[in-house]
Amino acid sequence: MTFTVAAYAAQSATSPLAPFSIPRREPGPTDVKIDIQYCGVCHSDLHFVRNEWKFSAYPLVPGHEIVGRVSAVGGKVNKFKVGDVVGVGCMVDSCRTCPSCKEGLENYCEAGSTFTYNGPDKHGTAAMTYGGYSKVMTVDQDFVVKVPGNLDLAGAAPLLCAGITTYSPLRYWGVGKGQRVGIVGLGGLGHMGLKLAHAMGAHVTLFTTSPGKVADANRLGADEIVISRDEKQMEKVGNSLDFVLDTVSMAHDLNPLINALRRDGTLCLVGAPEHPHPPLMVFPMLFKRRSVSASLIGGIKETQEMLDFCGKHNIVSDIEKIPMSGINAAYERMLKSDVKYRFVIDMASI
Repeated sequence: MTFTVAAYAAQSATSPLAPFSIPRREPGPTDVKIDIQYCGVCHSDLHFVRNEWKFSAYPLVPGHEIVGRVSAVGGKVNKFKVGDVVGVGCMVDSCRTCPSCKEGLENYCEAGSTFTYNGPDKHGTAAMTYGGYSKVMTVDQDFVVKVPGNLDLAGAAPLLCAGITTYSPLRYWGVGKGQRVGIVGLGGLGHMGLKLAHAMGAHVTLFTTSPGKVADANRLGADEIVISRDEKQMEKVGNSLDFVLDTVSMAHDLNPLINALRRDGTLCLVGAPEHPHPPLMVFPMLFKRRSVSASLIGGIKETQEMLDFCGKHNIVSDIEKIPMSGINAAYERMLKSDVKYRFVIDMASI
């Protein structure tokens, strides 16, 4: 059984997002039905809408930073009840049987996670999954998380992608007190990485190409700010950082960032550019045993851990709330980095 929901969709790589009706399934035994209140706008949404990664399927309803309230539950649901405030991130299913899934790393499912949008719909409700730019969604309880009650709901929505995308590598590489950490970029991901690394107790250096962001970087917890286009400033931080988290989603030269690492330091990439980065110089890595790695969101257990951490430290995203009708203008502004630091759609506006 299905029901129809109001949404916004792209019909092609060149068409604007516009009103569209989509099917949602009635809750099955383990499903949670969610009335969506807020949905963050991720740069990945724009990549998918414009088919910049070359695997978008249309019609496409984006949105994977979702916060809402439970309106119905299936008969076997034991994790949530009607009225709970919950979140849904980038995944709505996985195989659940592979080694990664069994370790709580559904994001690395060997069979391929079912992403919240633009993924094959295993339930047959539609050909592909539809995301959070919509009024309601139905999700298996195992892919729903609880939002701490003290957090602003609109500001919490981006935690479901921007938050976990930066929290997961910071936790995996053991960021904490006594460590010197670099955050590259002060956008939607970067400002979350900065807040989280600061809350973890690290000494945080913010790399930015924009001198105009210095004041904000200080406000958000940076101990140092480096203008990365200034070679002298980059030289001063050479061989000084334990870990660098690169959040930039445009191709750029990674070699100066590698040179900023101490021996055994790691540069971790979480931005996903449309075009490849310039080639890496091997010798600076060889002579300091430096590593370049990458990280993809986080598993469901870790996402809940991240939300609880944010609840404890009262961390949310800095946002600009927009109506659903403003999404196309928001995309154009996002391309110009004209947002501090995440657009969030108020779903009451559909």
